Amino acid sequence: MDHHHHHHHNHDSDISGGKLLFSVLLNVVITAAQFIGGILSGSLALLSDALHNFSDVMSLVISYYAHRLSHRPQNIRQTFGFKRAEILAALFNASVLIAVSLYLIVESIHRFLDPQAIDSTWVMALAALGIAVNGLSAWLLHRDAGHNLNIRSAYLHLMGDLMTSFAVLAGGAMIYFYGWYWIDPLLSLLISFYLIRSSYGIVRESGSMLMQFSPEHISVDTIVEKVKIFNSIESIHHIHLWQLDDETVFLEARLNFCEDLTLSATNSILHDLSHALEEIGISHTTFQCEIGKEGREQVLERCVHH
Repeated sequence: MDHHHHHHHNHDSDISGGKLLFSVLLNVVITAAQFIGGILSGSLALLSDALHNFSDVMSLVISYYAHRLSHRPQNIRQTFGFKRAEILAALFNASVLIAVSLYLIVESIHRFLDPQAIDSTWVMALAALGIAVNGLSAWLLHRDAGHNLNIRSAYLHLMGDLMTSFAVLAGGAMIYFYGWYWIDPLLSLLISFYLIRSSYGIVRESGSMLMQFSPEHISVDTIVEKVKIFNSIESIHHIHLWQLDDETVFLEARLNFCEDLTLSATNSILHDLSHALEEIGISHTTFQCEIGKEGREQVLERCVHH
């Protein structure tokens, strides 16, 4: 067996962890303010936004803890460390967001059927505060959201809140100037559909990582093409390709060699092959080397006969 491990150190991990913690504190403030404001103004929109924000606080706490956990070193029992903690957090957060959105859809429909009078001044003031806080939090996490699924789920929660706050502000203004109480549930519906659509992508992506599906950006065909370059390898089979977290892809396979090579010659070939596979994003490779085996499941028989 030959193992090649290439370690990636995430130098930004402490920075994004700190940003997450700061976002948690900001969101605790806005949740409390909106809850009190919702009770004082009689606005269901503000109360549901407070609920939405509370789910955000929970999700940010989970994201922050998972982020810390994922950077713990591996040990004898946890040989992969806690790398998957962030994937679990992303799955949980996105699922919660879908559930909250479904609840808001039901509440919005009730509001259409039975419009309520509300004190729009409170609504507008607290919505403006929500825009400031969520805008700042989302801006802090924006850069990390591109390459980390867990941070992206937290970022999506904040963007959802930002949109909700804009909608609540616009709704408050319409109610203040025109008495259009129906605008509030309509905007709430639109935001809920947006959140469900965004969250579904994260549920799908994190679910496929946990199920150890092959990453979508690397195909088995590409791997076979890379192996074909090496004349001494007859075929590749027993391919297992999976993703540990956002940035670590593992490949495990058996290689059938054309001739009986020395260990040092084999090592040299495997070293070059691992580097070739690194170019397509595979960071960890484990190969079992064989000779003269008729692999029953010879990669889909497309492989590599010279």
